[in-house]
Amino acid sequence: MKLILTQDVPGLGAPGDVVEVKDGYGRNYLMPRGFAIAWTRGGEKQVTQIKRARKVREVRDLGHANEIKQALEAMTITMPAHAGDTGRLFGSITSADVADAVKAAGGPVLDKRKVALASPIKTVGTHSATVEVHPDVTATVTLEVVAG
Repeated sequence: MKLILTQDVPGLGAPGDVVEVKDGYGRNYLMPRGFAIAWTRGGEKQVTQIKRARKVREVRDLGHANEIKQALEAMTITMPAHAGDTGRLFGSITSADVADAVKAAGGPVLDKRKVALASPIKTVGTHSATVEVHPDVTATVTLEVVAG
């Protein structure tokens, strides 16, 4: 089955790529979740639009990625969260929460899929998260989780 990817799928491709996958994988997983659309001859126009949108969002080059990395590593993000008396959070901090907190602190807009936590953040204190800014550049963000 030939499909056009609409989102980044790890191990398969990036948005706008035309990929060949098994019928069941495409029909039962990729298409229902909105990760891909069926390939058609008219779909080539969609491929160019998707690739153009991806190019706008991408980091310009390696030098720009290093600038973003330095800015992220210089920041300490304070995240208030509901916590009990022992310092344990009610719930946890997710990668989407981290991306939103970086944006709110004046940092660059991050894709939540590019933010990786070593383990779920469930306690008050200092934690770190890694951000894939560019395929060759990874930044470490310091998070200060406080009871709030």
